[in-house]
Amino acid sequence: MKLFPNVSIRYQAPIWVCLALIVVLLILPTGFEGNLVFQESDIRPALVLSTDESSIVDTGLVRSGEQRCQVKILSGAFQGQVAEGRNMLNGSLEQDKLFSTGDKALVRINFLDGEILNISMIDHYRAPWELLLAALFVLLLVAFAGWTGLRAVLSFILSVLMIWKVLVPLYLKGWNPIWVGLGITLALTVLIVSLVYGFDRRCAAAVSGSFLGVLVTCVMGVVFTNFFQIHGAVMSYSESLLYAGYQYLNLTQIFMASIFIGASGAVMDLSVDITSAVYEVVQNQPALSRKEAIRSGLNVGRAAMGTMTTTLLLAYSGGYVALLMVFMAQGTPLTNVLNYKYVAAELLHTVIGSFGLVTVAPFTALCAGMFLASYDGFSLNQ
Repeated sequence: MKLFPNVSIRYQAPIWVCLALIVVLLILPTGFEGNLVFQESDIRPALVLSTDESSIVDTGLVRSGEQRCQVKILSGAFQGQVAEGRNMLNGSLEQDKLFSTGDKALVRINFLDGEILNISMIDHYRAPWELLLAALFVLLLVAFAGWTGLRAVLSFILSVLMIWKVLVPLYLKGWNPIWVGLGITLALTVLIVSLVYGFDRRCAAAVSGSFLGVLVTCVMGVVFTNFFQIHGAVMSYSESLLYAGYQYLNLTQIFMASIFIGASGAVMDLSVDITSAVYEVVQNQPALSRKEAIRSGLNVGRAAMGTMTTTLLLAYSGGYVALLMVFMAQGTPLTNVLNYKYVAAELLHTVIGSFGLVTVAPFTALCAGMFLASYDGFSLNQ
């Protein structure tokens, strides 16, 4: 007996499931809404009217001291009010920011009994430009791919909400990061692939092959993280969590989970490509045996691996070009470079993730051949 006997229902059902999940996730509390650093404060955009850099000390490229800004609050209870905001410079080019007249800034307004006590300059107000960039992406995607593009947007929104509303809160609550990561990855794989295929045998084949590849990545990530003796504090900003009252967090397991979560998107992509190829072959040759269908899937997988194995390398190395430049500029020996924990951590991400890409090809070819090819009078449409 089929769960979705009607082809149209089978194809449309994932849309309604994803929409329902998005609504649920939007109203779902994380449990950390009350953890505000400053209870008596309001964060609002403000317009910089003028600046005063007289207290800033320049030492070469580094600037330290305090920048004073006259700002006009643009929204909230203090909208329209003009006050002085303070921007502290700590001598860090990475974290410091400098404002100019006419800039829009995000500010923290500390107040008491409806009166402004002081204003801290948080950073430049980038939200409108970020929304514009997202809107352009959605428009381009929909213009090029039509309804398929809308499904892709739906899967993107769902992925963001699953990470923010489920994955991160469960990590903070001390749940096992590896099991949580596997669960979230499996759920997202099922939902995203079903948006492409609907709930049919192609979906089952792609999900099975993809998740088997993720499992290989997970096991190898756990094993080699221990071999490499990498601590999870190698992740940016992770150590600050331990000093903020979350000493119980297992940062190393969170790092392990990040390996297979980061690779899951590319793994899913390759799995869908192979499944679609096998499906087309089977549709054109309905009498194709399982063995021949599996062989076709393997041939497609081999061709795709030629470029997919460099996907993760380029994705991860792009963020570490400056570090590589430092090593070269200082003449750091290659032996030293390979043994630095930051480099070893990125090697884990890249190489272990690539293992997942290599193994997902035979797994998906096998699953697609088993699920899609005909046997003993069985056809795909039955």
